[in-house]
Amino acid sequence: MLLFAAYLLFLLDLVFFAEYFGRTQIGQEYSYNLIPFREIGRFAAMWSVPRYRFAALYNLAGNVAAFLPFGLFLPLLWKRTRHFVTVVLCTLCFSLAIETVQLIFRVGSFDVDDLILNTLGGAAGYLLYFTWGLIRRKRG
Repeated sequence: MLLFAAYLLFLLDLVFFAEYFGRTQIGQEYSYNLIPFREIGRFAAMWSVPRYRFAALYNLAGNVAAFLPFGLFLPLLWKRTRHFVTVVLCTLCFSLAIETVQLIFRVGSFDVDDLILNTLGGAAGYLLYFTWGLIRRKRG
């Protein structure tokens, strides 16, 4: 439980307060994306340009990786969340809450593609939990 709380604090710090990741846009109009796969497509296209690969990797893989622990910890800590659909819905709701706070306080940017990538991360975390459970049962 303590590790999960530390993870959540780290995630919230990363999302709301990490200035070095360009969370605030001083002097710029606030931006948001409501079109699914627009930013995912843009970053996927950036992959072909070597100098933009890190930005593409950071955005695409980073959003997935950031929520992978959420999908892993949730079923470990609460029995009610030991189903794939429950974890996916909890991840989606938590991600939506974060994106909504970003929209309200104009920190970062609201992006529907972040919801998609974050939810994929939660689903991947659940699949790790599930696989780990299968391995434990076979060994035990």
